[in-house]
Amino acid sequence: MNFQKVKIPNVPAGGSFSTLLKLGIIGGLGLYGATHSLYNVDGGHRAIMFNRLTGVKEKVYPEGTHFMMPWFEWPVIYDVRARPHLVESTSGSRDLQMVRIGLRVLTRPMADKLPTIYRSLGENYNERVLPSIIHETLKAVVAQYNASQLITQREAVSREIRKVLTERAAQFNVALDDVSITSLTFGKEFTAAIEAKQVAAQEAERAKFIVEKAEQDKRSAVIRAQGEATSASLIGQAIANNPAFITLRKIEAAREIANTISNSANKVFLNSDDLLLNLQEMKLK
Repeated sequence: MNFQKVKIPNVPAGGSFSTLLKLGIIGGLGLYGATHSLYNVDGGHRAIMFNRLTGVKEKVYPEGTHFMMPWFEWPVIYDVRARPHLVESTSGSRDLQMVRIGLRVLTRPMADKLPTIYRSLGENYNERVLPSIIHETLKAVVAQYNASQLITQREAVSREIRKVLTERAAQFNVALDDVSITSLTFGKEFTAAIEAKQVAAQEAERAKFIVEKAEQDKRSAVIRAQGEATSASLIGQAIANNPAFITLRKIEAAREIANTISNSANKVFLNSDDLLLNLQEMKLK
């Protein structure tokens, strides 16, 4: 092989290579800065800024696109919309009955307090704060009521829980939009006692009804007897005053019997004396 005819490519001088290297570094830094100097805050969110030199800034950034210094700063974005949390707790009532109560809470962070929340609680503030204060509030409020009052005064219990829980959550810069009781379950012994009480109450009402019915039947019998006695007295007076009254009653009875027989589909042959139909023999005077 003839190496004398091989062509060696021209290598640029040292100054040109360093220039290209500088341009590449500057271009890379510019591209990095362009892609990492802007960030977006979506709807229903807020952002705070952490600086490597000064720490967390006090300013809260609203929705939209914002500028930041690449590498020196980065945003921490919070969801400030209300979110539901379901918590169940077992507490003791004032009459020492165990009650399992379920609570639904709508919470959101206070937007103007996000820097403080980030410093003291971090991003997962709900998991650090809500379970403890909800259990504490439920135990404190339920202990003020009897088991029966928790059923009959459920709305008042819910208002008291909301009042206490709102005050406790405000200490951690968390706002409560709604608090509602979703379930209320008692122990087996208390449930059995309530059922027995309801059965006893129903039996008592039934006995009361029987007594009242007996009283009404007694009054009805007395009134019926008085009516019959009055009727008999009036009939006696009518017979004494006018003997033809009996004849009038016989005529009415005969008419009713004749009407009944005439409407019957069967043929009947009876003695007229037995049916009071012998009206011709009656003394009408």
